[in-house]
Amino acid sequence: MNDGWYDLIGYAGAAVVFVALGVRSHVRKGWLSIGGAALLLVYGVLVGAWPVVVVTGVLLVTGIGRLRRELGPDTSFIAVPLEPDSPFLADYVGGNAGEIANSQPDYHPDPHDTFVRLISRDGLPAGILIGEPAGKELLIKLDYVTPAYRDSAQARWVFGSGRSVFTEAGFTRLVANAHTTVHRNYLELLGFHREGGSYVLDLA
Repeated sequence: MNDGWYDLIGYAGAAVVFVALGVRSHVRKGWLSIGGAALLLVYGVLVGAWPVVVVTGVLLVTGIGRLRRELGPDTSFIAVPLEPDSPFLADYVGGNAGEIANSQPDYHPDPHDTFVRLISRDGLPAGILIGEPAGKELLIKLDYVTPAYRDSAQARWVFGSGRSVFTEAGFTRLVANAHTTVHRNYLELLGFHREGGSYVLDLA
């Protein structure tokens, strides 16, 4: 392998690291950073640039550790009840209105949406869930996750091991409407099944 190929590996690693800097999702950023650091590490070894090897080796180990924590079982999730007229809720939804409109364009604040939960991940706000109770059913009006945590285990927790968020409030069934392909795929991935024009998840 000639020096031109060595340089190509180095430039590729630098490019991947540069792209990672602009990624908002913690998980995607982690994978890209690991990939870029690995390429730069290989480049450093090939050209004998040992300071580069040391620095990228440290970055690689650190990146793997962070990604393991991100995807690991020790992540702590909590669903915090909020009042529908909470100033924080208004600020949170308003601040993310653009992204909410892209993924769930049918959402509009409604006084009937009395079930509100802020999903906290390791003590930080990670998402919001808003629904309209209808007996033992909950019509989910908004299920939004901030970009930084969109690839994490939050959704699997809410609708899986953390479903007591709903059952303790007396609900046995969740109903959601999806108007975008992304939202439909998301619901199906979480176990919702099509029933009429809606998606349903039985909790019992």
